[in-house]
Amino acid sequence: MIKQTKHSNYNYNYDRRKKLTILSLSAMLVLSVSACGNAEIPESPEDNLEISEALTYDHSMELQYAQEFSVDYYQNGYALISISDDSRFLVVPEGKEIPKDLKEGVVPLQLPMDNIYLVASATMDMFVSLDALDSLRFSGLKADSWYIDEAREAMEAGDILYAGNYSAPDYEQILAENCGLAIENTMIYHTPEVKEQLEKFNIPVLVDYSSYESNPLGRTEWVKLYGLLVENEEAAEAAFEEQAEAFNTISDGKKSDKTVAFFYITTNGEVNVRKSSDYLPKMIELAGGKYIFGDLGEEDDTASSTVTMQMEEFYATSKDADYIIYNSTIEGELTTVEDLLSKSALLKNFKAVQEGNVFCTTKNLYQSSMELGTIISDIHKMMTGEADDLTYIYRLE
Repeated sequence: MIKQTKHSNYNYNYDRRKKLTILSLSAMLVLSVSACGNAEIPESPEDNLEISEALTYDHSMELQYAQEFSVDYYQNGYALISISDDSRFLVVPEGKEIPKDLKEGVVPLQLPMDNIYLVASATMDMFVSLDALDSLRFSGLKADSWYIDEAREAMEAGDILYAGNYSAPDYEQILAENCGLAIENTMIYHTPEVKEQLEKFNIPVLVDYSSYESNPLGRTEWVKLYGLLVENEEAAEAAFEEQAEAFNTISDGKKSDKTVAFFYITTNGEVNVRKSSDYLPKMIELAGGKYIFGDLGEEDDTASSTVTMQMEEFYATSKDADYIIYNSTIEGELTTVEDLLSKSALLKNFKAVQEGNVFCTTKNLYQSSMELGTIISDIHKMMTGEADDLTYIYRLE
């Protein structure tokens, strides 16, 4: 049985742990029934906390919005990180031993955590906010690909080294400097052999799912996970609360009926848009607007946060949008409306194009994960006629 000494946060996090395990438990139940006709009762979320006889559960991290991870604390400073891909990591305090009977599948992370190989670019801003760049040694982006000044300067100074991208890491370099952890984004699943090879070299691989959070604040709340890893949870809490306050200030404002389309056009002329449940449409709503695709992707149970459609289909839904925002983070920023129209002749018939309400994102939009409050403010200003004072989007003339 789990030995509990504090209960204040346990029930609060029950649903989150249940969400993180429900798919795998359901699959276990189905397989058990089909195999022998008598299903075994799968483990409950409480059972999943029993990872070692040497560890006594104490309490859980309070998470207000994040649904893709949870943290459960044990006595003597140990902590269990659970992520929605069913991976689990035991954070082991400096000077403490890894339990000899640690449950299979739980990966130990010994503190202090340093020489990290950071491939998930959206998390760099979180390490900057935690003043923890010294815990990073390797980057999956080259210096000139960083739009975060602190990251670029650290690489130019040689404090952070380029070690290859997610599909082609420099194993020799990573091993030579005793990499303690690789933080990847979900692109790593396109090359699973890389993840397997890193793990064969005893380098733990943590896949960041912050971009899968449907609530923008849920994405920002991942800073608490990284605060735990760099032993600065107080700074993580402060950074999150600062953004939460900014969100609340904006979202308390008056709602409008202005509609917004957010998209980019692929090289083959198709249009990539965000699902309605994605955090970017939620940011549009928090800014007081209305995402043009009200229920896009609800029938799609894949993990992808985007949908690709033909230009004709996009035109039928979006031609009357009050504002359009072109996502430049994939293929580069646009300079003029003509740059946009060159991608499709149909765009000239859009209401937003005819009324001059065409905007483009800056390249650093996705890297600025700790500036989501500012991004929402930009969208709000765009719709209220204050477009001369924007940071992460700009008007195309």
